[in-house]
Amino acid sequence: MELIYNGPVDGPLFLFAHGAGAPATSDVMETIAKGLAQQGIRVARFNFPYMQQRVDNGTRRPPERAPKLIAQLQQLIASIDQPMVIGGKSMGGRMATLVASDASTDALTVNAKIKGIACLGFPFHPANKPESLRTEHFPLIQQPVFIAQGDRDKLGTKEEVASYGLPEDIEFLWLTDGDHDLKPRVKSGFTHQAHLQTTIDNMALFIKQALL
Repeated sequence: MELIYNGPVDGPLFLFAHGAGAPATSDVMETIAKGLAQQGIRVARFNFPYMQQRVDNGTRRPPERAPKLIAQLQQLIASIDQPMVIGGKSMGGRMATLVASDASTDALTVNAKIKGIACLGFPFHPANKPESLRTEHFPLIQQPVFIAQGDRDKLGTKEEVASYGLPEDIEFLWLTDGDHDLKPRVKSGFTHQAHLQTTIDNMALFIKQALL
């Protein structure tokens, strides 16, 4: 998997995974990566193989199953010889948390490099299936976790997440009226650009603290 870098070569490293339906070069990924780079973070983006095939061939492909995506992400982390924060947009963030929660012997070397997890729009449940929670692995994560979430995200609203009994040390950034892309409605008085900048500011601080 080819890495796209932004930011200073000697900056703290953030490995940034895309969501299920848009590649590493999507507008939100670009905005976040370049914003973090301006704050001294070294951001490495990449496409999972299924997404790269989609980019290369122009054919719409669904994501591969979680075990395969987890293995691909673990292989990528293993190939990078430095500590890092990992995370991503939606599915990418979920895969990062699943990698960090892997307590198998084979995962120990990989997990030793992971100093934190930063997620944007975490998919706490599939669309229209609030009963199918994706939260059982969170107590297994040893590293600090940061989640930027729109408070009306259809894959996990603020009200829903409050009922999940998640570990209290997860650092949440709740963005007023934000949807799954952190975008507020015009009538809210907030802007998407402002929410993304708030996210960048808080993520940069989290990444720097995790890699001190």
